[in-house]
Amino acid sequence: MTSILGLSAFYHDSAACLVVDGEIVAAAQEERFSRKKHDERFPKLAVEYCLSAAGLTPSQLDYVTFYDKPLLKFDRLLETYLGYAPSGFGSFVKAMPVWLKEKLYLPRMMRKELPGYEKRFVFTEHHESHAASAFYPSPFEQAAVLTVDGVGEWATASIGIGEGNQLRLTHEMHFPHSPGLLYSAFTYFCGFKVNSGEYKLMGLAPYGEPKYADLIREKLIDLKDDGSFRMDLSYFNYCQGLTMTSKKFDQLFGGPPRQPEAPLTQREMDLAASIQVVTEEILLRMSRHVHALTGLKQLCLAGGVALNCVANGRILREGPFEDLWIQPAAGDAGGALGAALFVWHQLLGRPRKVDRSVPDRNQHNDLNADAHGLVTPKTTAFESRSDSSTLDSQHGSLLGPRCDESDIKQFLDAKGAKYCFIEDEDELCNHVANLIATEHVVGWVQGRMEFGPRALGSRSILGDARSPQMQSAMNVRIKFRESFRPFAPSVLEERVAEFFETRPNEPSPYMLLVANVRESKRTQRPAEAPKLTGIDKLKELRSCIPAVTHVDYSARIQTVDAERHGRYYRLLKAFEAQTGSPVVINTSFNVRGEPIVLNHEHAYRCFLATNMDALVLERFVLLKIDQPNATEQTLDSYLKEFTLD
Repeated sequence: MTSILGLSAFYHDSAACLVVDGEIVAAAQEERFSRKKHDERFPKLAVEYCLSAAGLTPSQLDYVTFYDKPLLKFDRLLETYLGYAPSGFGSFVKAMPVWLKEKLYLPRMMRKELPGYEKRFVFTEHHESHAASAFYPSPFEQAAVLTVDGVGEWATASIGIGEGNQLRLTHEMHFPHSPGLLYSAFTYFCGFKVNSGEYKLMGLAPYGEPKYADLIREKLIDLKDDGSFRMDLSYFNYCQGLTMTSKKFDQLFGGPPRQPEAPLTQREMDLAASIQVVTEEILLRMSRHVHALTGLKQLCLAGGVALNCVANGRILREGPFEDLWIQPAAGDAGGALGAALFVWHQLLGRPRKVDRSVPDRNQHNDLNADAHGLVTPKTTAFESRSDSSTLDSQHGSLLGPRCDESDIKQFLDAKGAKYCFIEDEDELCNHVANLIATEHVVGWVQGRMEFGPRALGSRSILGDARSPQMQSAMNVRIKFRESFRPFAPSVLEERVAEFFETRPNEPSPYMLLVANVRESKRTQRPAEAPKLTGIDKLKELRSCIPAVTHVDYSARIQTVDAERHGRYYRLLKAFEAQTGSPVVINTSFNVRGEPIVLNHEHAYRCFLATNMDALVLERFVLLKIDQPNATEQTLDSYLKEFTLD
């Protein structure tokens, strides 16, 4: 048995992943355990989980691998600081103590954190890790690979080819010219937090018009046919300062950056629309260039920019590739997975089987065994648009811990919670489906936690997509976040093309593709109705599933199938039987500013401290109305009384 621990840390979204004999056994982000959103520290708790999942100690590991090369990154930082000296001195002074105390001495730190491990450490390059995370778990024997992010060591985008167990990167785009940093500059300028607010900018874009797109192309970047570009760095400040943009950027776009929490104006909406359009154009050009270079039919994507699901949807619809596969944990967290798989396949030369049968996910200490005989749903066939149907090896990205029902019961009893336990599977799904159909907001904790930023039906908050009020109600009363934020639909895979503009049975199990709602499901706007602009667009009813229809008729789709999603699929089937609709709202089980819940304890606290109507912990069902001292909650009361440890 060969066990490989992959690690990512010290920048954002630290994570750990364990691969045993080529099988992905466990993976999780540190934030889920530490409760610090985007926790960048060494993933001590995530490592403990991964090792316990396989019954291993650090001394039993064969390899520990880190997802980038710190010395190369340090070389880039020094060269950048020297190139901008003396103007970059403030940034230099802030960064150097951490490097001189910690980051340059990673082997020493890792040995301290992994007592008993005495073997070698392997350091892969950042974009090698991204590329490996994209290709090796994919369902393709051979594929082009495209990785795009802010910056690794020097690379900001890379092109490669994966074939069998071998991966080869052939082209790179280098810092300071970066698609990720370009998008993050606008994230910062629009008042959102860099490295976490980019998805807010993407969600804001449909409220605006791309009126600045030509200005971005003319002034900020020199965009080439292959998608590469050079930035006019006089408009940016990230090389030498502590902000993303410069005063010249302010002048170009009519004033200083929006302050966080300040009211959104039409300027921010139009800026979001503009940089989104430009980013989509960059990625489309890159994908066409990759296809021209490789001549391959399939494309694998990773890197933080691959989480831009609007751009992904356009690549699939308008690009030259027949199929895409996108790493669910496309950002830095997924680098831990990629680094481990890179060692197994590329460095050790171990074979990679693509046409897999559904793997036995209980082979490592009965990891998924339920006290009542249930197991976590297994992965399903990837419904390829080509002639063959193969499997990915990501296991639905359900790679985290699960909650044991005996622990749940003991916890609820100790809290004096009121609940019912529904043993029969059909009865449980019918009961919860009825709650959703009667406009109850339901917290749903089932099976193993998701790896990556999306809730995929294991740590989710669910609602009725048919309700015109549900989108605003869930944003304001449950998530305590901006009202403009869209929600994603979970839809039965066999009916996805009926509701959305996709191919029949188009798989999107990881919520990484955007498609439009079909014309037949849209609501016709009265001719005499005034045209709404900005945030007022929210007031318009757009389809028969208004809670998941964005203001441009788009939706970030998650398809749900029987093998991969198990009980969640059966819940949607029960909802379909009761309502005729195969679509529900699926949003992550957390509130603004906090990571997704890890376990039943976190879920119960979040349930009590928000205005959720019901909570389902495996087969335990709780109604808010039944709980002692249940009251209306606000974000302030949540943060004051129920901040998680």
